[in-house]
Amino acid sequence: MTGTEAAAAPAVRPYQQYVYAYPHKTAYRPLPRERGSLRALWADEPKDALSLYFHIPFCEVRCGFCNLFTRIGAPDGLAGAYLDALERQAIAAREALGDTARFANAAFGGGTPTFLEAAELDRLCDLAERGLGADLTAVPLSVEASPATATADRLAVLAARGATRLSLGVQSFIDTEARTAVRPQRRADVEAALARIRDAGIPVLNIDLIYGIDGQTEASWRYSLDAALAWQPEELYLYPLYVRPLTGLGRHHGGAPGEAAWDEQRLRLYRHSRDHLLARGYEQVSMRMFRRTGAPTTGGEDYACQTDGMVGLGCGARSYTSTLHYSFDYAVDMHRIRGIIDDYTARSADGFRHADYGWEMTEDEARRRHLLQSLLQAEGMRVADYRARFGSAPGDDFAAELDRFGDRGWLDDSAGEDLLRLSPEGLAHSDALGPELFSAAVQERMAAYEPK
Repeated sequence: MTGTEAAAAPAVRPYQQYVYAYPHKTAYRPLPRERGSLRALWADEPKDALSLYFHIPFCEVRCGFCNLFTRIGAPDGLAGAYLDALERQAIAAREALGDTARFANAAFGGGTPTFLEAAELDRLCDLAERGLGADLTAVPLSVEASPATATADRLAVLAARGATRLSLGVQSFIDTEARTAVRPQRRADVEAALARIRDAGIPVLNIDLIYGIDGQTEASWRYSLDAALAWQPEELYLYPLYVRPLTGLGRHHGGAPGEAAWDEQRLRLYRHSRDHLLARGYEQVSMRMFRRTGAPTTGGEDYACQTDGMVGLGCGARSYTSTLHYSFDYAVDMHRIRGIIDDYTARSADGFRHADYGWEMTEDEARRRHLLQSLLQAEGMRVADYRARFGSAPGDDFAAELDRFGDRGWLDDSAGEDLLRLSPEGLAHSDALGPELFSAAVQERMAAYEPK
């Protein structure tokens, strides 16, 4: 096979699942108390270049496509109580990690971290620095924000505390499209937020956009792309729209549009935007991510789901050791999310000294995760790196899967023997390719999960 886009028409549905971490939380299960001891989990782990993630589960609104772990608003006192709980969790994490732990990067996500007021963001940074010993001014710090919460006082705090990357969820610069995606906003407010971010001097601006909205055309999609490009963002993330159970769109609009036509629409818009950005001086990093050529790389964009040695704090955060991925309970339904947040804020310091839910990372699962995460990057995976880590070749461990991808034209045959890389068509089908690398055990766990 040649690996060009003309090699084959889509043999499978291209939009099955966004693989931002492996395995997904729906594969996690309750852990025995003794297995979840944080001190024991981290005892033998390398701790000289850890990643730090704080999860803030609050948003001013919940978008119609969102299935993230977040709630709308925070009643009086809840944000403060949540920060109090984060402080207790930070103490427990520091005890488990020891005084020699060092952090190489950090991120605040959610939810919407900038839902917190300026003084609360300052306290959050204090928790990272004084509670865990992370020097935020010396490492890349990525923060997610929405237009309504990207206020001058919040941005000033983040800039002063070392934020190197600000990711703004815009989704569309056309008001009617934003409303269709159940994201009420005005373009004027979006533009004002972007101006404030540029004024704050944070080095890297990322803008999130979504394609596949009902009624969206190539012309309207191009309009949003050009509106974003006018700000010369260092990064752009382009997401295909998904309609998932228990989300606003899933409940109120009867699910997704017709599958075949919708798939074709999203593929067409993806290819249009990819070609447009490549022609405008951007390089493709993955199916979703594009970086302006020459822009600084902060190292904070995807680390949270790509590396072991991940310390996650907050009730929606994951943590990764080499043998166990762990977190708290997971839900999409708003009522259940509120209950989990309330349980988290009521937890004692001792209650944070063990992990509740998790997934055991076997050698086979580690191989799958390495292959999956590396292959979904546009630069591909060095076979020598895989061999050095696992003592075998990916072609030996995953012969059937790689042969299948090659037959579909998803692999770049010109990459050479030492580089395993997706073709343009393979990158376009990342959301189909990724799930095909899930192990049978992970698929079984995810299938058995009951949404709540």
